[in-house]
Amino acid sequence: METIEDVIIVGAGLCGLATALGLHRKGVKSVVLESSEVLRAAGFAFSTWTNAWKALEALGIAGELRQHHLRLEGEGPEMRCVRRDLLLETLAKELPSDTIRYSSKVVLIEESGNLKVLHLANGSTLRTKVLIGCDGVNSIVSKWLGLKKPSFAGRSATRGFSEFPDGHGFNSEFVQFFGQGFQAGMLPCDEKSMFWYFNWSSSSKDKEMEKDETKMRQFVINKMKEANVPQNFIQVIEKSNMGDYVSLPLKFRWPSELLWRNICKGNVTVAGDALHPMTPDLGQGGCAALEDAVVLARCLAQALKENDNGGAKEDEYVRLESGLENYVAERKWRDFDLVFTSYVFGSIQQSDNVFTSFLTQKMLVGIMARTLIKKTYYDCGKL
Repeated sequence: METIEDVIIVGAGLCGLATALGLHRKGVKSVVLESSEVLRAAGFAFSTWTNAWKALEALGIAGELRQHHLRLEGEGPEMRCVRRDLLLETLAKELPSDTIRYSSKVVLIEESGNLKVLHLANGSTLRTKVLIGCDGVNSIVSKWLGLKKPSFAGRSATRGFSEFPDGHGFNSEFVQFFGQGFQAGMLPCDEKSMFWYFNWSSSSKDKEMEKDETKMRQFVINKMKEANVPQNFIQVIEKSNMGDYVSLPLKFRWPSELLWRNICKGNVTVAGDALHPMTPDLGQGGCAALEDAVVLARCLAQALKENDNGGAKEDEYVRLESGLENYVAERKWRDFDLVFTSYVFGSIQQSDNVFTSFLTQKMLVGIMARTLIKKTYYDCGKL
C-alpha cells in the first residue's frame, strides 16, 4: 500500500529546513524533497537581524549559531552575518535522519481527491495531505498555484567570501559603499571570514561578464575605486571566492500579487523565496523566510493537532486548509511591506541619475536606515 505523507516540503533550503524543524518541534513529521545531491549554500552568507534571531530562538538553534558569528557593533537591533552552510547544517542535524530526501526533483504536481500527487524526475511518485513549496525563485509549486514568474528588477548582484587564517583585522561592523548606479556592503561573519556583496544597475553589455569571475571581479574593483573605497576593503574582494554563481539578476514579485493572487489553494502553499522573492536592499529576504517558517509550522501544527484530538476524519481537509489560510493571513501584509520597501529603496539607491544619487547620499540615507531598523523589530512569535 502506498504511503501517504502528512506534509511534503519541496526544497531543502533555508525556509524548507526551518519549516520542517518547526513542525518537528511540534511533533509533526514532514518529508523534505531536495533536487540536488547535497545541501546547497549558494550566496555564502546573509545578514540576520533581530527579527530573524527571534525566529531562530523559536526554532531552538539561536544559541548555537550565536557562538560562531560576531554581533556587529552599534546600538539597536541585533545583527550578525550568518554563514549559510553553518545554518543549513545546524537545521539539518536537528531533524530526524530520514527527513531530507536528496536527488528528488519534482517535475509534476497532480491532484487525487484531496491529496496531491508529486511525480519525481527519477520516475517515483509521492502522495501528501499538505504540500509546501520552499523551492525558491523558480518554484514549481508557485507555478501550480498560478503565481506569475518573478520580474527582473533591472539590477544584478554578485558577492564573495574571503577567509583569513590569521584574522582579517576589520572591526565587527557593517560597512556600506555607494557609487553611481551601485550599492555594496562588507561585513564579517567571525574573526577570520568576511562576506561582501555588490548590486548594480545592469545592462545588456554586462552579459559577457556574467559567468566570468575574472571580469566580474575587475568590474567590481574598478567601480569601488571610482567611489574612493579604501584599499583594504578592495583587497578583500581581490582574494575572495565568488562561487559558482558569479552574477545573478535580481528578481522580485510584484507586491500586488501577494494581495490578490492565491498564496494558498486548498492544501498547497508556498513560503520563502517561492512566495516573496525580493531585492536585497533591506537585507530581509532570509529573515522573512525564517519568519514564514515559524508562522507556517505553528498554524499547520495546530490544524494537525485538532485532527489528532478526535476531529472527524471528513473534516481533516477543511482544518488543514484553514491552517494554511491562517498562515497566509498572518504573513501577507508583512511580506508585502518588505517586498515593496526593498524594491523602492533599491531603485533609489542604485539610480544612475546624478541628482537622485546626490539626494540619496545627503538626505535619504538616514530615512532609509530608520525605516530598515524599524522593520527588524518584528516578532513572528513562538511555535
